[in-house]
Amino acid sequence: MQDNNLVLGVVLDQLEEAGKAEAVSIGTMVEAIGARSFAALMLIFALITVSPASILPGMTTLVALLEFILVAQVILGRRHIWLPGILHRREISGGRLRGAVSWLRKPVAFVDHILQPRFSVLTEKPCLYVWLTMIMALTVFMPFMELVPGSATIASSFIALVAAAILTRDGLLLVFAVLCLTALCWTLHRVGEAML
Repeated sequence: MQDNNLVLGVVLDQLEEAGKAEAVSIGTMVEAIGARSFAALMLIFALITVSPASILPGMTTLVALLEFILVAQVILGRRHIWLPGILHRREISGGRLRGAVSWLRKPVAFVDHILQPRFSVLTEKPCLYVWLTMIMALTVFMPFMELVPGSATIASSFIALVAAAILTRDGLLLVFAVLCLTALCWTLHRVGEAML
C-alpha cells in the first residue's frame, strides 16, 4: 500500500498509460495498476463510474460487479486479484478511458494534496471490514440505481472515497464517505416517496 502524497495521481498515470491502446481490457487495467493493488483498482473502477464514461449502457452494473468481486477477495484474504475470464477480457475504448482520466485529473489533483495519514485506525482491520461490507452491500443495489439519475454516481463516490482513504490511510476521508452514503440514502428515500 502506497502512502505518498500523490498516490491518486500515480494511479491515474498508470491507467492513462494503459489507455494508449485502441481498446483496453479490464485485465490490462489490472496488470497496469498491479494485481495486488485491490484498493487502487477499487478506486479506479469507482472513478470511471463518476466520470462521463458512466453514460455507457451497463457501465454501472459492470463496475458494481467488479467492485463486489474485488471486495469479496479482500475479505477472503486473497493476495492476488482473480477475475472471471469474461470480465478479464471485457474491453472499453482507449479513447473513452483517456477522456475519463483527463476529466478526473483536476479533482484528483486537488484531493491528492489534502489527503494524509490521520485517524489511520479507521482504515485498518477490524474497521476495514466494516467499510468493505458496506461497499459489498451497496454494489448489490447499484445496477438498480441506473434507474435513478445521480444515485449511482453518489454510490460510486462513496466507494472511491473509501478506496482513497484506504490507499492513503486517511480516516477523516472515511467520515466524509459516510456523509456521501447518507446523501445517497436520503436521495433514494425521497425518490421512493415521490413514486408512491
